[in-house]
Amino acid sequence: MMRIVAVEEAFSVPGAIRQEEAIRQHMAVPEAIKQEWFRRLDDLTELRLADMDANGVDVQVLSYSTPGVEVIADPAEAVAAARRINNHLAKAIAAHPTRFAGFATLPLQDPKAAVVELRRAVTELGFKGVLHNDHVRGHYLDEPQFRPVWAELERLGVTLYLHPAVVPADNWHVFDGYPVLVGPSWGWTATTGAHALRLIYGGVFDEFPRASVMLGHMGELLPFQMARLDSRYDQVPAEHRVQHLPSYYLRNNVYVTTSGVMSHAALLGAVHAVGVDRVLFSIDYPFESSAEAVGFLRSAPYAPADLASIAHGNAERILRL
Repeated sequence: MMRIVAVEEAFSVPGAIRQEEAIRQHMAVPEAIKQEWFRRLDDLTELRLADMDANGVDVQVLSYSTPGVEVIADPAEAVAAARRINNHLAKAIAAHPTRFAGFATLPLQDPKAAVVELRRAVTELGFKGVLHNDHVRGHYLDEPQFRPVWAELERLGVTLYLHPAVVPADNWHVFDGYPVLVGPSWGWTATTGAHALRLIYGGVFDEFPRASVMLGHMGELLPFQMARLDSRYDQVPAEHRVQHLPSYYLRNNVYVTTSGVMSHAALLGAVHAVGVDRVLFSIDYPFESSAEAVGFLRSAPYAPADLASIAHGNAERILRL
């Protein structure tokens, strides 16, 4: 059977973030579904490994769920929470080193502390990168205070997975009265994709050309917008231009994962846009069905070598698994 590595797979640590329970209670999801999610998020062995075994998933790359440390106002509290979460994850990986790998949580409220924690997470704990839930209490990662974090990511050669945040930075009037639009059906894609474009237009990848981000949900649909982004670029004022067309960065500094988008048409489009060597499989466990995601992967219309790249080879190369 084909080896499968899934790279956007969530977990939680009960009590690590004191704001988490209040935020969870206000999520617009039926209670029974929420409770099953929370039961599986808090579990790092029994339920998770059984699900992986039942569906042929060899490795999950684990990352802290949203809401994460980005909701914490006090930088010192964020630093302590990030260290606790990363230590918890490191113990789980050590207990199952062939089944789990990890993305670090960073306290970006304090960029200097985030650099220290990033270095510890990669060099001491063996983590493969970072996952961050969109904004930092309304601040975005193209802002100058985060440049030292990008410098360290580039130096260490690890990626930052830019993931949606359950608590938005602001409220869009267009969503009023339609809560279904706020979250994963559309709002998260729009805001996270826009954040990624801020990184491009903000010159992050010009300053740090070996830095990279991963984007879930088929690249938050940016691969399908590449032609439009490029066609409008000649109208960008000269003082706001970067060194290359937007598509260059999407093909050279961005990796795309399949999380939550089980569509062969979308997969074909993403691969065609950014290249088969930049697309990685993910499930978005426990929010999506492992059985459905793996079935989607195994039935994808690709030659065995390309399918193997998406299923595990790209993750192994990029994350150095």
